[in-house]
Amino acid sequence: MTASTAAATPFHKILIANRGEIALRVIRSARDLGYRTVAVYSSADAGARHVREADQAVCIGEPLPAQSYLNMAAIIEAARRSGADAVHPGYGFLAENEDFAQACKDAGLVFIGPSAEAIRAMGHKAGAKALMMQAGVPCIPGYQGQDQSDQRLAQEAGRIGFPVMIKATAGGGGRGMRLVNSAAEFGELLRSARSEAQSAFGNPEVILERAIVEPRHIEIQVFADRHGHAIHLGERDCSVQRRHQKVIEEAPSPAVDAGLRARMGAVAVQAVKAIGYEGAGTLEFLLDGEGHFYFMEMNTRLQVEHPVTEAITGLDLVAWQLRVAAGEPLPLTQEQVRFDGHAIEVRLCAEDAGKGFMPQSGAMALWDMPPRLRVEHALESGAGIPPFYDSMIAKLIGHGQTREVARRRLLSGLHDAVALGVVTNQAFLQRCLEHPVFAAGGATTAFIAQNQEALLAPDAATGARAAAIAAVLLYASTGARHQPVAGRRMTTAMLPLALHFDFDGQARVADLSLPASDRFEVTIDGVMRSIELQQLDEHRARLICDGVLERADFYRDGAVLLLHYRGESMRIEDQTRAAATRQAESGGDGKVRASMNGRVVAVLAAVGDLVQAGQPVVTLEAMKMEHVHAAALTGRLTALHVKAGDQVPAGRVVAEIEPAEIAAAD
Repeated sequence: MTASTAAATPFHKILIANRGEIALRVIRSARDLGYRTVAVYSSADAGARHVREADQAVCIGEPLPAQSYLNMAAIIEAARRSGADAVHPGYGFLAENEDFAQACKDAGLVFIGPSAEAIRAMGHKAGAKALMMQAGVPCIPGYQGQDQSDQRLAQEAGRIGFPVMIKATAGGGGRGMRLVNSAAEFGELLRSARSEAQSAFGNPEVILERAIVEPRHIEIQVFADRHGHAIHLGERDCSVQRRHQKVIEEAPSPAVDAGLRARMGAVAVQAVKAIGYEGAGTLEFLLDGEGHFYFMEMNTRLQVEHPVTEAITGLDLVAWQLRVAAGEPLPLTQEQVRFDGHAIEVRLCAEDAGKGFMPQSGAMALWDMPPRLRVEHALESGAGIPPFYDSMIAKLIGHGQTREVARRRLLSGLHDAVALGVVTNQAFLQRCLEHPVFAAGGATTAFIAQNQEALLAPDAATGARAAAIAAVLLYASTGARHQPVAGRRMTTAMLPLALHFDFDGQARVADLSLPASDRFEVTIDGVMRSIELQQLDEHRARLICDGVLERADFYRDGAVLLLHYRGESMRIEDQTRAAATRQAESGGDGKVRASMNGRVVAVLAAVGDLVQAGQPVVTLEAMKMEHVHAAALTGRLTALHVKAGDQVPAGRVVAEIEPAEIAAAD
């Protein structure tokens, strides 16, 4: 296969219209092929790694996505100013925006992705489904009509039969998607899906589909060039999800054998040929328990989880994208594609799994990833995680000759990964990988919902040991930031000591004594542990606890100690000398407080209203997800301190409620 001269579209400098780890990923492959690179950044990302590592960088605006990374005019102007002649959109929303692809073409830039026509054809779920049905691709029964009235949609939901799935026609990532189990809840969930779709994609339209009960989520990686060639690179299993967003992905799928792979792959190739597709893409299917598969949607871009396909094929998919965009034919035929072993990826996210996966932001004080895994990230110790973007901060990938080897390698590496300063889902991911259902390859899209209690349950034994170790480190480490403490000798001048501290939100008291140099006795809740410090460095301790020598990583800043121990991360605050009065829990004193940094998208009550406990009052949006803040008690709303559009920090009082008994007295 040779490319014709007429089909060539050479370019020399690539602007990456994205941020973080995907920008670094594109830079890596582009440099390997000899291309110069240009980064774009918002003012919030001025010091980010992707900005420093590109050959050039251009600021494109303020932090909010619509003012920076989604500002098409600013990105194209950045390409003009930097002399870039090609644009790689990464895998954000612009990667599937036909207007952006067309704008790049109109500006004389090579868009590294499919044509605007192909994006348009597959980017609208209703139109894409109609095209796939014409191409003979099996599709889920549903409604994708133009009549978007509440009445018509409710009628169609009843015709389809519950449970039914509401899906935004534009975009993806689980946004604008709701599972409806009964007619009674259809109206409210439709409103919520439309609101989120409008906020995320600027389009409130939806389609309806019959909900497939406990399916597998299987996607087929496809590649096509402008010379009429198209192939697939096998499947990925993305069944482990929460809120319709992927958490763990693997290739190949434990539920797909060679015969099913061939059938699904052939359908996927047939589909991309039917629309004249060019570049990387993914067809997503639901696979039921009987082996039947149904088309859901096509992602006309590179996927977040592409590293697992790279691991088992040995191919660089970003390099393939660049070659296809330049007009080259595909490097391999279908017969030449080989698969080697198994790969699993987890998405490390800045979110608190124990609090409804609430997005988190702030400074990553200590960041140390295991070198034995492939880790895609753009962080370093001291880096900031702003509240404006997606919560995913890293991807960790394990590869092995068998699925079990890949799982064990990933689990071991994840256990050793240190991410202190911002709460992450690290421990939750470990419990997912350890769970017997996942270990046996039996996880469906219902896996997290069915096992949530076990996946969120903390390890009591680890927590008890960690509390004792925290007490020792609070005493033994210095309170000064970044000051080495190696070789420090312990003193008995202040011992024995009753150490008061907050341990991940729980008040603890430790009786601390030092019967021998560097060997502490720590008693908490009547249990005494002997802890011997073997080594104490700036951020790492080696110690013997209960007769076992092991490691603990930590970061100390004044009264606050951040601790990583046995794969778990904890926050400890020393309150021995100055016990601060804790703020009341959100709503406990009648005050509704913002649970995270975010933007107010809706105020759902007015001053003077009588509200019931649990009634929604304010909705915030953070990291592209909506979070409803409700009244914690019944009473009268006496004050509102925010309006729609306000950006608020975590902890700010957004509303005040006078308890019912006081309101009644008035």
